[in-house]
Amino acid sequence: MQIFEAIELKKFPYMKTRELTNQQGIERVSDIINEDSSDRVFLLVDHDEKRIWVYNGTKSSFKLQIFGGILAGELRKQLRLFYRIFSLNQYTKDNKTFKGVLAKSIGPGRAKEITEEDFSEESMGRFEPQELSVHPGLKIKNAIENIDQIPKPENFIRKFLISGVNIYTDEKKIKNMIPKQETTKKTVKLGRLNDGFTFFDDRSYSTRILINRRQLQGIELFIHRDDQREPIHLDIPVLPDERLNQSREISELENAFEIPDNPPKE
Repeated sequence: MQIFEAIELKKFPYMKTRELTNQQGIERVSDIINEDSSDRVFLLVDHDEKRIWVYNGTKSSFKLQIFGGILAGELRKQLRLFYRIFSLNQYTKDNKTFKGVLAKSIGPGRAKEITEEDFSEESMGRFEPQELSVHPGLKIKNAIENIDQIPKPENFIRKFLISGVNIYTDEKKIKNMIPKQETTKKTVKLGRLNDGFTFFDDRSYSTRILINRRQLQGIELFIHRDDQREPIHLDIPVLPDERLNQSREISELENAFEIPDNPPKE
């Protein structure tokens, strides 16, 4: 198994790889993929199974994750396309496949580092990426089922899921009370998004974008478990119904409005 790290550069081509070898004291994949490297992105070349694994650390930047995907494609070209690319993040840490990859030994191989010289501005200028397909043919039910099968990031709670033009959330329900209380989670639809949806001034959301066969399946919004802020309270004028259930003078109707001392400007 060879292991490469995706490196971000300040200028064109803005990315390269750096091979990590056992000469640096690394014997197994688990020596480098751990909590201490959660902000990094790695490419693992398994020559026995002809696979290129991409692993994105839980704190790695979105830009670096994109670079990792591009660099994985360049490694595949270098290896004459005989290798296939897989995401290691689709497995939990307790999964047999995940543990198997981390237990593999680091050794030499025929994959080489991707350097600045492997890119040219001329070739990048002719590059025409295939657009992500976000079309009405997306099967929402299948997309949600596939998304729900992907492990959630540790210590994060999913608050919303956007798929198609709909927004969903996770609802907890009591499964049974005897012999002990057990709950189950279900993805339920909140409604349809019309002209857009914003989360400004609400929480610090972390987003995860799910793509399958160049089709955008959905966008998940997570909050950290320690984020216990209360929802925003809108201090707006209120007209209680009970004050209008009988005939009154117009002056009393005006006084029925509870105007805040410091009403919002907008």
